[in-house]
Amino acid sequence: MKNLLSILVLLTCLQGVSFSQVSLFDGKSLSGWYMDVPDLQKDSSLRKPFIVRDGLLVSLGTPGGHLISDKSYVDYILEFEYRFVGDPGNCGVLVHASTPRALYGMFPKSIEVQMMHSNAGDFWCIQENIQVEDMEERRGPRENWGVTEGKERRIINLTDGSEKPLGEWNRMKIKCEGDRITVWVNGDLVNDGFGATAQKGQIALQAEGAEVEFKGLILTSLK
Repeated sequence: MKNLLSILVLLTCLQGVSFSQVSLFDGKSLSGWYMDVPDLQKDSSLRKPFIVRDGLLVSLGTPGGHLISDKSYVDYILEFEYRFVGDPGNCGVLVHASTPRALYGMFPKSIEVQMMHSNAGDFWCIQENIQVEDMEERRGPRENWGVTEGKERRIINLTDGSEKPLGEWNRMKIKCEGDRITVWVNGDLVNDGFGATAQKGQIALQAEGAEVEFKGLILTSLK
């Protein structure tokens, strides 16, 4: 009887709380996304840097640009797996993205969660800002901080050695809730930011020099 009562209390507490989950990639197409690639806009004969291959979403790395979600999101967890196909390099996931080409004529206004090999989990501030504990230790001298060209926009992650060896799949989890962004790589907490100047927006994947494969891309709403 006591166990039954506990279950009823739990169900009552959970009533009205729902967590919807969606896949942002159907494994067959780039439906739900659009490309913003400045060089491709200038020369339509260039290859498209985002493709679907063998059921995976692939960033070919060049020409540089972004694959941006059609929809905007707020209060969610994004989980996916990724790996560098050949030589290691640079890539990232941008959250709370808005104004296109706001930085260097390429990057949308956003907060980047870095995937660059050996730096996975860094934050990069792109016309938006975020804070962490030990800011000066992880971002450098306060007078150099900023969110525009020439400023110190990188906030170094908390760990070394969280990434798998090259060629193996890494799992990244990004939780955006209110003004907080928390990141895990392969189960390790690698960054935890607060005071984000944006709390909703689109999600963008980068083409930034290296070929990267993605799978999963599951978004769970926290609302």
